[in-house]
Amino acid sequence: MEFSIKTGNPEKQRSDCIVVGVFDTRKLSEAAVALDRAAEGYLTTVLARGDLDGKLGSSLMLHSVPGIASDRVLLVGLGKATEFKEREYRQAVRASFKALSGTSVKAASTYLADLPVKKQDAAWKAAQIAEIGQDVDYRFDVMKGKAAQEEKAKSAKRVAKVAVAFIEKSEGKLAESGLKQGLALAAGVSLTKDLGNLPPNVCTPTYLADQAKAMGKQYGLQVEVLDRDQIAKLGMGSFLGVAQGSAQPPKLIVLQHKKGKKSQKPVVLVGKGITFDTGGISIKPGAEMDEMKYDMCGAASVLGTFKAIAEMDLPLNVVGVIPTCENMPDGTAIKPGDVLTSMSGQTIEVLNTDAEGRLILCDALTYAERFEPAAVVDIATLTGACVIALGHHASGLFSNNDKLAQELLAAGETAHDRAWHMPLWEDYQPQLDSNFADMANIGGRAGGSITAACFLSRFTKKYEWAHLDIAGTAWKSGKDKGGTGRPVPLLTEFLVKRAAK
Repeated sequence: MEFSIKTGNPEKQRSDCIVVGVFDTRKLSEAAVALDRAAEGYLTTVLARGDLDGKLGSSLMLHSVPGIASDRVLLVGLGKATEFKEREYRQAVRASFKALSGTSVKAASTYLADLPVKKQDAAWKAAQIAEIGQDVDYRFDVMKGKAAQEEKAKSAKRVAKVAVAFIEKSEGKLAESGLKQGLALAAGVSLTKDLGNLPPNVCTPTYLADQAKAMGKQYGLQVEVLDRDQIAKLGMGSFLGVAQGSAQPPKLIVLQHKKGKKSQKPVVLVGKGITFDTGGISIKPGAEMDEMKYDMCGAASVLGTFKAIAEMDLPLNVVGVIPTCENMPDGTAIKPGDVLTSMSGQTIEVLNTDAEGRLILCDALTYAERFEPAAVVDIATLTGACVIALGHHASGLFSNNDKLAQELLAAGETAHDRAWHMPLWEDYQPQLDSNFADMANIGGRAGGSITAACFLSRFTKKYEWAHLDIAGTAWKSGKDKGGTGRPVPLLTEFLVKRAAK
């Protein structure tokens, strides 16, 4: 889908379809008024018949409207004018793209960006259109057979070009930067979805490493990939303990986006990269185990965020650290009762091999110390307990620094990719006590997402750190099964705000 900026009167725009808004009292938006005037009251007449009342998210396609250069006019419901804010704007934009998909429209001009949204300018509105448009248009069919792909390509009805339109020229100029930023974010989100949706026999640790190397060449990133021997030399016994049950070799992927001042301390993103999680010897139930290919969505979100900030050429120093391996129940796999020695020197009694994400993250968090970071954020599909606590709407946020937590929460609100601040009190730490090692890798059922974060906190004493548990937000199950691309919007907004400072 190609995007551009256009300015001028809507009735004169030549395209397959013009998109305008209608509020729930059948009140026309400014662009819709212009169309109605040119059509000598045609839109008002249609609305008076009751085919569209302006309810948020509703839509009505009109053909051959008199006096209009465009072939069609799509009316989109905006809801109550007094309640039309950021959330409602995004819903209306999404509804417009859903209404266009499946039609014969190839080129559309949308005047929804011309709608007034409190506290937001043309740049923000254009960015939302690019981001949401790409999200609605996203398809994952690369694993289907050639015949199926060819048949789908023939029958596919998808919008190819979208003009983000404004009546005033001044608005159009402001929107250019927003459109670029929205497209960059959309590219990062799409990459994250793709990586999550790929089957685990394709998206292996080696595949993730190859993707990072390809991004390095494309964007001039510094990329280093450490193999098993190099990981062992670092003393990452916890990471290698998880990896030892798989035939797939583990990788430690390190990316560096160096666009800030040399003196600037980097932000480090650490992504959990379990490309398939059987649970190991503590094996998971068979039902829905296929979804454990998404256990690398933390790693995917780091790569997606790097793509977004590279497309933006963001003036900031950012490091990505991705420990990646499989968790398999081989004869060589770790067992409940085993004791592992982490890179930090702390020992860990493994009580459940299905609590493996924290075992690879803890070594990566220790490795992050060498970059003398301004802040470290780890991202992981870590606990089912977080899904029980927060459902699928908010990611769980834990931090040893309230200011950093507030930055991330604010970024999530702005990006509409929300997180919720969870406790990280010392009261929970005793649940990790072990008779045989410095700590156990689980703390029991009570407060499972919190004790998992408490475990990670023991490896983050030397810097400001936050942990995002995305187990409930990284993918959807059921008929809409697939990766969501979260929390790339949150992370990207966080880094954009850091760069602005």
